[in-house]
Amino acid sequence: MLMEARQTILPKRLDAPGPDPDEWRTWLTSAASAPDHGQILPWRFICVPQDQRSRLGDAFAQALLERDPAATDEQVSQARDKALRAPVLLLLVVDGARGDPGVDLHERILSAGCAVQNLLLMATAQGYGSALTSGKALKSAALRTLFGLTPDEHALCFLSLGTVRQRRPARPRPSPEDYLQTLGEAGVMAGFPPAPEPTE
Repeated sequence: MLMEARQTILPKRLDAPGPDPDEWRTWLTSAASAPDHGQILPWRFICVPQDQRSRLGDAFAQALLERDPAATDEQVSQARDKALRAPVLLLLVVDGARGDPGVDLHERILSAGCAVQNLLLMATAQGYGSALTSGKALKSAALRTLFGLTPDEHALCFLSLGTVRQRRPARPRPSPEDYLQTLGEAGVMAGFPPAPEPTE
């Protein structure tokens, strides 16, 4: 199945070509079908084109130095290099204040997660690889300034997309028994609910 075929491909293993304009629009359109209470659109994607990657690399380097002023030149260089991987790079941002203030931040983040999964599955369906990456740099002043984020906006992760150069064997997935529980008279227990009694 398509959903089971999706796997994380590290950005350093994603090469050009990326999607063409029609594929690109299809991926983004699929994101809009995510659940969104009141259609407040609490999330957005910011594309980082190739001609802006060096600026992002500088922000990654600054973020590292904010956390660790003693970072070596090699470590700073490695931080910069993270901005140069994968032909398509998106930043996912969630706005905690947009629209109805009664919509909780957790619900907004859940909507964003659904939008991301839709996009990733469309990319997988069209033969591309993808990855989500995060890290401490997302909360740094350097990155927030670069992307012009407001105090209510949260940078959640980067999405890297492109053609798979190298694919590792897929790791075993957890089974439903590992993450499904059922509420019963004695409390919450592991496993599926009992089958309903047959009706006459």
